[in-house]
Amino acid sequence: MTLGTLTSSTRTGRTLTRPVAWLPAAAAGLAVASLAGLPFLTLAPNRLVPGSPVGSGLAGAAAGALAIGAAVLLAGPRGPWRAWAALGAALAAWCALLLGAGQGAAGLLAGKPPAARGALGSGAWLALLALAGLAAEAARAALPRRGGLVGALLLAGLLLMIAGAGLLDSLSLAVEYRARAGAVAAAFVQHLGLASASLLLALAASIPLALLRLRDGPASRLVDGLVGGIQVVPALALFAALVAGLSGLLSLVPALRGLGLSAIGPVPAVIGTAAYLALPLVSGIAAGLAAVDPDVLAAARAIGLTPREVLLRVRLPLGAPLLIGALRVAAVQSVGLSTLGGLVGAGGLGALVFEGMAQFAQDLILLGALPVIGLALAVDAGLALLAGGREPA
Repeated sequence: MTLGTLTSSTRTGRTLTRPVAWLPAAAAGLAVASLAGLPFLTLAPNRLVPGSPVGSGLAGAAAGALAIGAAVLLAGPRGPWRAWAALGAALAAWCALLLGAGQGAAGLLAGKPPAARGALGSGAWLALLALAGLAAEAARAALPRRGGLVGALLLAGLLLMIAGAGLLDSLSLAVEYRARAGAVAAAFVQHLGLASASLLLALAASIPLALLRLRDGPASRLVDGLVGGIQVVPALALFAALVAGLSGLLSLVPALRGLGLSAIGPVPAVIGTAAYLALPLVSGIAAGLAAVDPDVLAAARAIGLTPREVLLRVRLPLGAPLLIGALRVAAVQSVGLSTLGGLVGAGGLGALVFEGMAQFAQDLILLGALPVIGLALAVDAGLALLAGGREPA
């Protein structure tokens, strides 16, 4: 059962999941309020200047009505058809809003200079977020086991279909993407490499540290102090210290440059990100290995298993849920923290984010930030399924 849902039994003995009444109502209310009171689109003379607000019009009214209908269906008596109807209404509202935004931007730009931009306003972003939450709640009500994942896939699929049909091409974000499609693709691959390398390095360091932590005494306290102390160091300070430290090391041992080591680039980014991943990994691995019942360990030793066999055949299988949970947290953190690699010349999506911040270009910032969010959600969902079939949060 997920947060925001209640489980009840029907007369036939089946278990249905019903959303808490206020969540769909709150999502629909947020969507309606955002569309009514905040800018739906903005029209600007170029990509760097703030735009003038534009209302949502008919598309906003249709999306708001569909959202209210979905919330009413979810708040009514339980029944599979109501959940499916609510899901259909929420998805229809999602499509109406996207289509209205695309066509609205095209209308605003008609007859304007090529540099003019029509962008999504704050009302559109909040409404899309609220409708996504509403669709997820409806999907959970219709499909208790995999509803959240199915809802996310449906939303993403509809977005890709509408964008692929060229119906969003007039939005400034799409214009920016077309101008930088190659750079975005390359940055995504770089970001994936940075996140993967950081996670692997953190795992390699965390496994022996977790084994040390299992032992009572000074070694355990030293490990706790080390991985916990890193967390209080600001990211900018840690990356700056790594750049300075690596620069000094390369001055002392120039031969290290031949091994690919450099003070600027992926090396400090990977080391810095891995350092922050140590705490969840060490804590999770140690907790997973220590979670085995002492009687089970005693029985394993009694039948002649060596310490290595106890670790591989008893501790690891029984502690797998906690181990995968720690990996899930660290993997999501790795995707997010790798964005900071843009500060030290490591590339990745963070480079787009910081370039956009330097230019005050909102669309360029979003081109870097949105793929990071999507990748983090995808990693979280995949590892959640691996952790035992539980639905992603």
